[in-house]
Amino acid sequence: MGDRMRILVAGGAGFIGSNSVHYALKKHPTYEIVVLDKLTYAGRRENLEDIRDKITFTEGDITKRTDVAKAAKNCDAIMNFAAETHVDRSIIEAGTFVQTDVIGTYILLECARESGISKFVQVSTDEVYGHIQKGSFKENDVLNPRNPYAASKAGAELLCKAYFETYGLPVVVTRGTNNYGPYQHPEKFIAKTITYALLNKHVPVYGTGINVRDWLYVEDHCAALDLVLHKGKNGETYNIASKEEMENVDAAKTVLKLADKPENLLKFVKDRPGHDLRYSLDTRKIESELGWKAKVKFHEGIRKTIDWYARNEQWWKPILEKEQIDFYGKFS
Repeated sequence: MGDRMRILVAGGAGFIGSNSVHYALKKHPTYEIVVLDKLTYAGRRENLEDIRDKITFTEGDITKRTDVAKAAKNCDAIMNFAAETHVDRSIIEAGTFVQTDVIGTYILLECARESGISKFVQVSTDEVYGHIQKGSFKENDVLNPRNPYAASKAGAELLCKAYFETYGLPVVVTRGTNNYGPYQHPEKFIAKTITYALLNKHVPVYGTGINVRDWLYVEDHCAALDLVLHKGKNGETYNIASKEEMENVDAAKTVLKLADKPENLLKFVKDRPGHDLRYSLDTRKIESELGWKAKVKFHEGIRKTIDWYARNEQWWKPILEKEQIDFYGKFS
């Protein structure tokens, strides 16, 4: 891959996608970035406003071949962030997840095969493994998704592996843990906790808050994805995690403390169905083969994230006012 690489970033106006576009432009200023995004509720032009003159933006749907083929023209690589990702939504509207996450990935793979791209990075999730009581998942462990979102991402992964084996398409799959950072939609746990705390609203926590997650600062994730794009071995899968595991209630308490808010803002609500107890990934493969390791500790990352939301109320307040999305405690 040369100094003037042209990359199609599907879902590049979303949370991790837009952060990755920002990261790529800083690290590789000569690269051409083409963003394809449907601009659903979670994909927003505002996420790319400060770099709009440095990228090519196309509003389009990854489930439509004409949209993808047009955006992928003359691209050297494809990174697929485009997906429905919110577990709560998938419980209520699973079909949307199958359509976007599975069919959309299939369309991208087909266009990648026709275009002769040199790398296809499928950005997946640790949730495809299901949950684990002790130890950590390795890349070759059996997939056991336990909700429609995780199942749709697992299906997309299997398609990617099949295209590698059948057609020799240069595909690499990544499985990341829970991300947090700038531009994250306030339906997500950390972003919701921060925005609700800033508004002095009760912060909802499922069940008793004992579910364990490994929190990864989004910029660390972007650095890992950049390495996978350039050095990842075709046909391989890489776990990406920070090894910052903690119970959700402790994560929420940390946010409140660093935001100088009282713990009595926490509100425990009815748990959601099939709520995975613990995620944990073994990251020795990406560390030994590609030399990546998370740099940002949770307290540091949370401080940065709180500061970003405090300085960018105009970004998130309209979302809360317009959408008023709150799945917490609404499952029967």
